[in-house]
Amino acid sequence: MDLFEAIRTRRSVRRFADKPVEEEKIAAILEAARQAPSWANLQCWRFVVVKNQSTRERLSDLSYVESFFAPRGYKSNPAKKGIAEAPVVIVACADPAQSGAIWEQPYYLTDIGIASQNLMLASRALGLGTVFVGVFNEQEVRDLLGIPANLRVVGIFPLGYPREEKGDGPARRPLSEIVFYERWR
Repeated sequence: MDLFEAIRTRRSVRRFADKPVEEEKIAAILEAARQAPSWANLQCWRFVVVKNQSTRERLSDLSYVESFFAPRGYKSNPAKKGIAEAPVVIVACADPAQSGAIWEQPYYLTDIGIASQNLMLASRALGLGTVFVGVFNEQEVRDLLGIPANLRVVGIFPLGYPREEKGDGPARRPLSEIVFYERWR
């Protein structure tokens, strides 16, 4: 799939077909994430690939944080079911010490964000779907997967073949609303 088509048609996928993901596709997606730029090329990202069903189910349980969802009227994380259902889950981590900071802005989040975008676009280009899950109990995810304390768990990506194809991605604001030339408005 062409890059611009992957960008245009990428959407958040939370329901997955009962079909395994080929190892070569997982490797290609991880390679795409590895190729992302980073602060001083320090490549602070680390990824844990989870295929074990009981571990995926536990990750699903850890993706609901009542203090976040309940006040917003959610009874669960919309991606919760997808984490358990997807044949593969990729947990994205970052080592803040292997990134930079300027004006008190830590860049490990930017670094892992760029790598994550590569992961999502590569997934789409290969006919797979995923969604960024950013609300979870970080300490319990760290404990479950044996992730060292110096790393931050930044995102969970359920990965698999979408249960259904929905065509183009969601509507976006027109460029005229978000782009300014030379000066703000």
